[in-house]
Amino acid sequence: MKKLKIVIAPDSFKESIDAFNAAEAIKEGFIKVFPEAEYEVIPMADGGEGTSEVIINALNGEFIDANVTGPLGNIIESKFGYINEEDKAIIEIAAACGLALVPIDKRNPLNTTSFGVGEMILKALDKGAKRILIGLGGSSTNDGGLGMLVALGAKVYDNEGNTINGYGQELIKVNNIDFTSIDKRIYEVNIEVACDVENPLIGEKGATYTFGPQKGATTQIMQELELGMKNYSNKIKASTGIDIGNIPKAGAAGGLGAAFMLIEGNMKKGIDIVLENIKFEERIKNADYIITGEGSIDSQTKYGKTIAGIAKISKANNIPVIVEAGRVSDDISELYEMGVTAVFGIVDEPKTLEDALVDGYNSLRKESENIARLLAVKKN
Repeated sequence: MKKLKIVIAPDSFKESIDAFNAAEAIKEGFIKVFPEAEYEVIPMADGGEGTSEVIINALNGEFIDANVTGPLGNIIESKFGYINEEDKAIIEIAAACGLALVPIDKRNPLNTTSFGVGEMILKALDKGAKRILIGLGGSSTNDGGLGMLVALGAKVYDNEGNTINGYGQELIKVNNIDFTSIDKRIYEVNIEVACDVENPLIGEKGATYTFGPQKGATTQIMQELELGMKNYSNKIKASTGIDIGNIPKAGAAGGLGAAFMLIEGNMKKGIDIVLENIKFEERIKNADYIITGEGSIDSQTKYGKTIAGIAKISKANNIPVIVEAGRVSDDISELYEMGVTAVFGIVDEPKTLEDALVDGYNSLRKESENIARLLAVKKN
């Protein structure tokens, strides 16, 4: 008789448990009911926070320590992932310019830079990387990626010929941009950028007005930043002929999306990059069930999130997908059409959000055991 194969592939339950602990909780619940089953444990991410850990874990890679310039200009201790067998680096921009690196009382995107992202890329190139995966998301910056470009070698000047380093407040001063001095190695590697937003660089739905407030920008600061972003966009167009201001995805991560486009980065959905790199479809072959989950399931889940990516592949392979979530909204019917078999909420009793977050592991373990018991009835 064929041994039951169960794939456990959750994303993180944000602010509660990470993907690795979520996977452990699910397995702990299932193994009480199916102790003899074969378990394929695949912690997941969708290209944002936790992506490097997920890919490094799946491909037996390592983390490389890297001291880089932080978002406020100070040197910070950071790291990036590396797969030696594939000469592949995995970089999360949040590790160099993330919002979490800026104290709440100092959050002001006029004063932050993405310079450290460029430094991290250079360190990956020095390591020998031939392919670089970039996880956008969680940035504290609104510098249009200018800081990163300067770190990579671009020369930027104001109208008096003074050098510009790449902070948000400097965008308004940009007069001339010279890309010819960018490290040539950058054009010799394959850069894939995990990006799930469609926002352009400028305008009402651009980087500044969409993401600025969460980075500490007041109305006055956003007005100043937007003027700078328009100037920056115009100078890029004058220098390269590329109208970067209105291209979808250019506004991602405070405009880092635009900068990656300028160095020929290939923008892709984050979950597609993750699924491809961890060889997900290959690993789920012959599975009887896939158990996945994340903190909240709603109408937005279908747009490139982990659950949607898993459901698409699982449906093609005719494997049932069971989802667990801390919160389940009413408008998820389209997920069933995409390939999700069933969705379960894990909150086991009335409790505050704070208590639910603290109790995430235990709630997920208990619900997983109950789901396994239902599946055991069907199996018998």
